[in-house]
Amino acid sequence: MDLVERLQTAVGTGNVLRGDDMAPYLVDWRGRYRGAARCVVRPGGVAEVAAVVRACAEAGAPVVPQGGNTSLCGAATPDDAGEAVVVCLSRMNRIRALDAENNTITAEAGCVLAALQYAAVEAGRQFPLSLAAEGSAQLGGNLSTNAGGVQVLRYGNTRELTLGLEVVLPSGEVWHGLRGLRKDNTGYDLKHLFIGAEGTLGIITAATMKLFPLPTAVATAWVSVASPRAAIGLLTALQGEFGPLLTACELVSELSLGLVLRHIPGAARPLAASPWYVLVELSAGGDDAELCARLEVFLARELDAEQCSDAVLAQSEAQARQLWALRENISEAQKIEGVSIKHDVSLPISRLAAFLDQADGALANAFPGLRVVAFGHVGDGNLHYNLSMAEQGDNAAFVAAQPAVNRIVHDLVHVHGGSISAEHGIGQLKREEILRYKSPLEMEMMRAIKRALDPQGLMNPGKVL
Repeated sequence: MDLVERLQTAVGTGNVLRGDDMAPYLVDWRGRYRGAARCVVRPGGVAEVAAVVRACAEAGAPVVPQGGNTSLCGAATPDDAGEAVVVCLSRMNRIRALDAENNTITAEAGCVLAALQYAAVEAGRQFPLSLAAEGSAQLGGNLSTNAGGVQVLRYGNTRELTLGLEVVLPSGEVWHGLRGLRKDNTGYDLKHLFIGAEGTLGIITAATMKLFPLPTAVATAWVSVASPRAAIGLLTALQGEFGPLLTACELVSELSLGLVLRHIPGAARPLAASPWYVLVELSAGGDDAELCARLEVFLARELDAEQCSDAVLAQSEAQARQLWALRENISEAQKIEGVSIKHDVSLPISRLAAFLDQADGALANAFPGLRVVAFGHVGDGNLHYNLSMAEQGDNAAFVAAQPAVNRIVHDLVHVHGGSISAEHGIGQLKREEILRYKSPLEMEMMRAIKRALDPQGLMNPGKVL
């Protein structure tokens, strides 16, 4: 029996895709990476995943795990050799358990993030991981890239939200590590090996995640500021005034907003044009009106002190959604606008403004006519720093210069003590770049872990390492 027949036996003939049926699984969301595969397998449970991985290990076939296929770094796309088996986890979308008293939810890797959020709300709880792709991104992918999103400031990223994992190892064995414990000091905390590993050490099939009380009061505001430095000053003042009630603090440039207004139907400018904006959200128990009143008083004080130039406070949930849509649709608007060179970087918050000043200047000198689309999570120092030429006809030559562009951006990130990948991962896009910024010792430690768990090197080859 050949490998494809074994896989058909394991998951059913209808769940092994070949030929043209594989096309959607062989290209990434941005259309940048295209690969080939022996077949695409859609297992329906952990036992089927284990059988698939065992069969691939015995046949020496590479395995590429795939969730919602929203990776921005090519982490879920096979290479062009045509030997890999893509393991799509979208059928594994069940919520196995929800323990409201323990504030935990256990769900399978193919569970779409929005469905996880909805299940939590139905139980009077909140699952706070929130990002623009939550309608299609799946839990397994969020775990594999240690996704962040807009509420990291208050709740932490995916790593901080994870209590336990179920993982199919490269041997086909299953590690049953699903636990709902906040404290478990019984040796190495193995789940952290797989979070952020992009499927290179095993396939996450389920996870137990933290839940939180569902906020009953939310206040949302869109604030105009003169500069990123002013935005950081506003962040500091918000933290001093509201402490843990500050849920999100997002930075948006005028150019970023302009793309949304141009390409997203229904988008409307909330305030007169300003160089930069900050989107603020507070959440708590209690009453909406009281929290909104507190934020209104704070913003009036900041306006009087000329720390910001204008502000609008959402008067309803619908208005709050409209403000958030301006932020969350930036990536989609930029995709419609055309090709760009994207950077997902993080910096100490205290260094963010200096980085922007220096990077903008260096790039303008090297590439006259450049447009910088900068936005991100100022509350945790994560900046999406995307570049294209003002004239679309110049972009082909500009994209060809990506190594030189990356060198300017990433070297400055490194100088300021930052990271070249904040929440999107490494994938294929930055696999060579990390060699410049991680020490040889760090790289060898990572390779040693890879060799120990995946001695054949079959798990998502060509990604991260």
